[in-house]
Amino acid sequence: MRPEHVSMLVCPRSGQPLVLGDRPVLEGSRVKEGVLIEPRSGASYVIKDFIPRFVADEDYAANFGLEWTIHSRTQYDEHSGFSISQERFERDTQWGQDLRGDVILEVGSGSGRFTSRALKTGATVVSFDCSRAVEANYRSNGSHENLLLVQASVYELPFRLNYFDKAFCFGVLQHTPDPREAFMSIVRHVKPGGKIAADVYTKSLRMWLLNTKYWVRPFIDRSDPPALYEMVKKYVDLMWPLVRLVRKVPGLGVRLPARLLILDYSRLVPKADDATLKEWAQLDTFDMLSPTYDKPQTPKAFRRWFEEAGLSEVDVGASHQSKSTTVGTAVRDHTEARALCERFAPDGAQHR
Repeated sequence: MRPEHVSMLVCPRSGQPLVLGDRPVLEGSRVKEGVLIEPRSGASYVIKDFIPRFVADEDYAANFGLEWTIHSRTQYDEHSGFSISQERFERDTQWGQDLRGDVILEVGSGSGRFTSRALKTGATVVSFDCSRAVEANYRSNGSHENLLLVQASVYELPFRLNYFDKAFCFGVLQHTPDPREAFMSIVRHVKPGGKIAADVYTKSLRMWLLNTKYWVRPFIDRSDPPALYEMVKKYVDLMWPLVRLVRKVPGLGVRLPARLLILDYSRLVPKADDATLKEWAQLDTFDMLSPTYDKPQTPKAFRRWFEEAGLSEVDVGASHQSKSTTVGTAVRDHTEARALCERFAPDGAQHR
């Protein structure tokens, strides 16, 4: 982190500003090691490997720490040669390409593929993840002067309320213990008049009947993510010849692999080579089976969260890239901002 970015951080419990402790270890213009202190209570938080840490461990998200360490560049457009991440960021946020002057909150950075896209808009980006995926993100994006990257929990965010011009959360909410409360936590950190974009897996009868992962997940041991990843990798290697074989069969080439827990993107990205398609499949199969929580929501329930948060200009519908994902965008209403903070914020949190 850069010393000037301390001004954007607060104690996640009290909401009070933090200061940088004595004798931080600097590397160029960045703080590599140090301590952040809340002067009133004496609470302290370490800076390790350039990243402020507000959680003691990965808790329920250790699988994502492993996933994004192994696949740290898999989903980057620069790695694949395709503009999948750029298109999803631009079309699902609907914010445009020039966001200079804005301060954007990214909720759940993963390896940082959307961090990279957000930084390209010229905005200042504050990005966090509760897992050690932040380290993979830092290796790709950490040198950017407009990025503050922290490790934190969505339920105890180290940022001021009513602060950010925009916030986005892609691929995260369904993997939290309480997706609705996670959503409310995001909303109360956006300033009145600010914009929000978030998505969630779509819950439907068709999904429960046809999505094989929900049949398999109850029988998966997720206590050892590295062992599970090795099992997944071997499974994809075993099934990949079948994927190649049925790929050209109309109506079957995509559906059969998906029922076998292998996603084949050859039709979505027809110019992708076989090695890239297989790498995506390994990532996605692990991503389907490994999360501690997988709590999809109906579009109706997701829209209700926006309404309960007092958001305006709400637009909820299918993501442009996947019918199995529901995306919502909205604006935070000026009249509802303080009420939401007072209703949902932890005791002692800062409301200005």
